Amino acid sequence: MNFYAHEIQKLKEKDNFRRVSDIEAKEGKYIRTVQGLMLNLSSNDYLNLSTDKELVSEFTQNYKSEKEFIFSSTSSRLLTGTSRCYKRLEENLAGMFKKESSLLFNTGYQCNLGVISSLVNRDDVIFSDKLNHASIIDGMRLGGSKFYRYRHLDYEHLEEMLKKYRKDYKKAIMVSESVFSMDGDIGNLKELVRLKKEYDCYLMTDEAHAFGIFGENLTGIAEREELLNEIDIITATLGKSFASMGAFCVADKTITDYLINKANSFIFSTALPSVNVMWTNFLLEEKIAKVKEQSKKLNKLIKYVHEYIKDSGETQILPVIIGKNDDCVKIAEQMQSKGYYVLPVRPPTVPENTSRLRISLTADITNEEIKGLIDKVTEAKNALQMAE
Repeated sequence: MNFYAHEIQKLKEKDNFRRVSDIEAKEGKYIRTVQGLMLNLSSNDYLNLSTDKELVSEFTQNYKSEKEFIFSSTSSRLLTGTSRCYKRLEENLAGMFKKESSLLFNTGYQCNLGVISSLVNRDDVIFSDKLNHASIIDGMRLGGSKFYRYRHLDYEHLEEMLKKYRKDYKKAIMVSESVFSMDGDIGNLKELVRLKKEYDCYLMTDEAHAFGIFGENLTGIAEREELLNEIDIITATLGKSFASMGAFCVADKTITDYLINKANSFIFSTALPSVNVMWTNFLLEEKIAKVKEQSKKLNKLIKYVHEYIKDSGETQILPVIIGKNDDCVKIAEQMQSKGYYVLPVRPPTVPENTSRLRISLTADITNEEIKGLIDKVTEAKNALQMAE
């Protein structure tokens, strides 16, 4: 046990020790902690649907008598943990993305882990953006294939790797997030499609932070760029904009059939509770107008914020790079004392010396509220630089 105590002490000395936050409740766009009520700027509930009491009440009243309104599936999908609502949700998602098929997973992490690790073997290779999510990295490690990580958004570097290594392997998969979760920047999907075709690769994109926000049908950056038909495998989560639980992969039926038989995170997991599946179907089938309305509000806020801070960003994720861990923690605590629930993001989630505040915009936040936060963060950051 001394080893673990020593490792924990090292984390604390580097201001890199993590704790589970003491959150009491979420109330609309606010969050209540022991410190009081704060504007929630650390949530992935981008459309503020999870705390919409009227929406939840309507769903509960309409569906509580249904046979599928239960809170545990008690089994994997391949045993008894499935029913009509699961198939309907998979059909709805495939239709949204204009793909043949889709497959539900329990979480975004399990989805990427299962998809990537099962689609490759030792004869194959993966080319991955250096800043892809940990679930993608872990999937590559678990899969047993060779993988190469190109510099973030550096497609010349990617092409150098493709020229050098692609010919040595049977199958190749290129993997990228569409909206990157820590920097809020966007991958160049058009260039990835070009490289995919030229070097005979499968292309997989993760739309976790774009699904529900971008595109006329809310399916993300690939739709916005009119590339849905060009991307072989798309994953996304239902636990962010769609305020539910679970994740999914959309692809040709051959791919999803293969995953059903090979993806351990699907095969050996108790399935999602059917009540969550019903809730997601409710949003997609009956409340899609409400979802789109919230998405439009968020996109207006995104535009306002990036115009205000005079940068070229275009997503709801605003990274404020501080640098040192202790400085980042101090500024986060200052913001919390002023009523803004902002959290520090530190290594290993982000590279060393790039600790940051990760500000997440949500649809019901006002221009005035976010302007107040930005001004206070800027003031705190400038004071820190002057003190140095």
